[in-house]
Amino acid sequence: MDTPDPAAVQAWLTAWQESVLSLLREFDPAAVFGTDAWEHPGGGGGVSSACPGGAIIEKAGVNFSDVRGAALPPAATATRPELAGHPFRAMGVSIVVHPRNPYCPAAHANIRFLSVQKPSGPAWWFGGGFDLTPSYGFVEDAVAWHRAAHAACAPFGADLYPKFKDACDRYFHLRHRGEARGVGGLFFDDFHEGNFANAFAVARSVGEAFAPAYTAILRRRHATPFGERERQFQLYRRGRYVEFNLLQDRGTLFGLQSGGRVESILMSLPPLVRWEYGWQPAPGDPEARLSTLFLQPRDWLNDAPAP
Repeated sequence: MDTPDPAAVQAWLTAWQESVLSLLREFDPAAVFGTDAWEHPGGGGGVSSACPGGAIIEKAGVNFSDVRGAALPPAATATRPELAGHPFRAMGVSIVVHPRNPYCPAAHANIRFLSVQKPSGPAWWFGGGFDLTPSYGFVEDAVAWHRAAHAACAPFGADLYPKFKDACDRYFHLRHRGEARGVGGLFFDDFHEGNFANAFAVARSVGEAFAPAYTAILRRRHATPFGERERQFQLYRRGRYVEFNLLQDRGTLFGLQSGGRVESILMSLPPLVRWEYGWQPAPGDPEARLSTLFLQPRDWLNDAPAP
C-alpha cells in the first residue's frame, strides 16, 4: 500500500460533517444541533452535534471522532488478526436521522478511516456507506435512493455499486429475525483498492451523495398525514433498529471496546421505541407491505415492484 494522508481525511471529514449539518438545518429550521466536544482517554477526541428534536426531525446526530489507541479492539481485528496489538488511529463521521413522521424513513451514513502502525509500515483502509430504514415503504423512494447510490459509485467502475449494495444487504440483515433492517444502500469495509487517492475519492463520493438523496425523500414525505396507528407501527419498527445496533453493529462494538464516548456511540438509537410480543400485521394491511415488498434484497434499479 502507498502512504496515506490522515490530515487530508480529517479535513474532509470535518467539512463533510458541517455540510450535512447545514443541509439538515436548512431543511428543518426548528432542529437545533448542540455542539459537544470531548476527549478520548487514549488520545484525540471528537465533536458530537446532536439534535433532540425539531419540527420534522425527532432526533438526529452528526458526530465526528478522531481517536488513538495502543491496540486495536477485538471488533477491528476479527477479520485482520495480524493487526492485533498495534497502535491505531481511527477517525470518522457518523450520521443518523430519526424523523417524526412515520412515512419518512430513518437514515444512517458514516465514513471512517483507520490506520495501524506496524513495524513494516502503516496499514490503512476506509469503510462506511449509507442505508435507508422505512416504516412505510415507497417504491419511488427506494428507487431514487439506489439511483443516488449507483451514481456515487459509477465513476469508479461498473462493479462497485453491485459489490457495495450486496455488502449492505448482507450487513444490515437481522440474523435473529431473518429480515433486512431496511431497503439497503451501500456498505464497504477494509477498502483500499487502487491507491490511497482512489480509495479516498470513493469514500468522498459515497459520503457526499448521502444528504442530497435523503433530504429529497424527506421533502416528499414529511407532510403526509398520519395518526396513532402509523405512529405506533413506527415505534414498533424502531425496535428492529435498536436490536441491530446493539446486537450486531461492528461500529457500536468498536466504539465501546475502544473506550469511546458512550453518549456519542449510542447516539444512533431512536428517542422512543416499543416492542410487542408476537405481533404480526394482518395480510393486506399497509403495515404488511413493508415485509412483503421492502425487507428482502431487491434489484431496485431494474426490478422494482409496482408502486
